[in-house]
Amino acid sequence: MYSKKVIEMFTNPKNVGEIRDPDGLGKVGNPVCGDVMWIYIKVGKDKQGNEIIKDIKFKTMGCIAAIASSEMTTELVKGKTLDRAMEITNARVARELKGLPKEKIHCSNLAADALHNAIKDYRRKKKRKQG
Repeated sequence: MYSKKVIEMFTNPKNVGEIRDPDGLGKVGNPVCGDVMWIYIKVGKDKQGNEIIKDIKFKTMGCIAAIASSEMTTELVKGKTLDRAMEITNARVARELKGLPKEKIHCSNLAADALHNAIKDYRRKKKRKQG
């Protein structure tokens, strides 16, 4: 059984879609279950000059848990600094979803990994521009 939070995130996602010309893009897939996830980020600065996730979207082809994990991950990091966003773990995503069935925990891994890959992609691009 899925928690009410999982069902809510699955049925009413706010951050589904693509960002044209994203600052960072993370893609992950799990060949065992066939889930594939893309996370797109736009980076801006807060009042202190820290880099923050100004906008974030996801596209997920997968099960209820994969889509709910994608939505929860995007909700957890929108407006946060990149360093704070890198601290998001699969365990935190699953906890915020009020638990996932044991056989679906790997879905929260995918969402956190896709987020981390998007931030790494942004940082690589930024470094190339500077260097």
